Amino acid sequence: RLLNNCMARKPSSQDLFQTIKKELASSDQAKPVYYLFGEEEFYLDQLLDICTHLLPEHERDFNSDLLYGQEVTPARVLSIARSFPMMAPFRVVIVRNALQLGKGANEEGGAKGSLQDFVAYFQQPNPQCKLFLFDTGKPAGNTHFGKALKSATVGFHEFKRMPDYLIPEWVANWAQQQHGKQMEGAAAQLLAQFVGNHLQLLSTEIDKVCTFVDTRSSVTQDDVKKIIGSYREYTALELKDAVLARNLDKALRISEHMLQHSKSDTGELIRLVGFFTSVFNNVWQILRLAEKGMPKTQIQQQLGISSSWYFDQLWKDASRYRYSDMPSVFEALLDADRSIKGFSTLDSTSVLFLLVQRLVG
Repeated sequence: RLLNNCMARKPSSQDLFQTIKKELASSDQAKPVYYLFGEEEFYLDQLLDICTHLLPEHERDFNSDLLYGQEVTPARVLSIARSFPMMAPFRVVIVRNALQLGKGANEEGGAKGSLQDFVAYFQQPNPQCKLFLFDTGKPAGNTHFGKALKSATVGFHEFKRMPDYLIPEWVANWAQQQHGKQMEGAAAQLLAQFVGNHLQLLSTEIDKVCTFVDTRSSVTQDDVKKIIGSYREYTALELKDAVLARNLDKALRISEHMLQHSKSDTGELIRLVGFFTSVFNNVWQILRLAEKGMPKTQIQQQLGISSSWYFDQLWKDASRYRYSDMPSVFEALLDADRSIKGFSTLDSTSVLFLLVQRLVG
């Protein structure tokens, strides 16, 4: 039990988003101050939209402020945050690019202030104000401001980039949450493979696919192919299956077919190298934990993958390789990446064929 507790996974950005969303929906649970930051801007934008609409439209004119750190002083932000709402239960103050506060703007005849001035406010925030500070960066932890963000009155949360191995499951979950559609595992994998790990672009493509299926409750792989314009006989998923099955002849045949039917050999190669990098990152994650003696069920829990179907697919992929194979696999991917960037005289077909041969082993 102690081992399980120690190995329990940290909440993902998706988990964090859902938690904060619930907090903001409840006046009892919401904190008076939030500092939200990180690389995963998709969730920051989602929360920014939620914060903007916390008050009904008729109460926003006098009680909701959207400010930009580079355009306003800390003194001005604190002045607004300490003021009382007008004919509303609370006021909302949102600051984007919060770490820029005090660096550019300066108001005529007024105090400029600094980030450190927020320390006193965090200790005694206005109970009738909800202050949201947004930024992609994390403040220095050795400053008074950085330390004060750990106060009980502040929701201090980082949104990290989502790991590649969680993207297909995220796609399926987002389709269910936003559109009430069941997306087949293969369809979610295909969409993730074509779009990558950019959640904003993925959400846009999910919207398109779910609109396309109209009243149907499920989304299939064929639906995804039609929306993303792929009518080819083979996709990267078929190539992956051939590579992992160590079927070199079939893998080379599929590779040649994909290049022949692509608009750009270089573009296709870039996508395939990115796709296989994601595939083998997933394989490495599983083999790394298995090498430590962790059983299958615990590995699934550690990686935070709730879909047994999807995890079984990853487990099957990982079972085709050994942990000791990983250095040569990643070396092959790195060499292919360098070749694309001009560090080789090989053409695209040769680069892809060589990569496939090395991955098959």
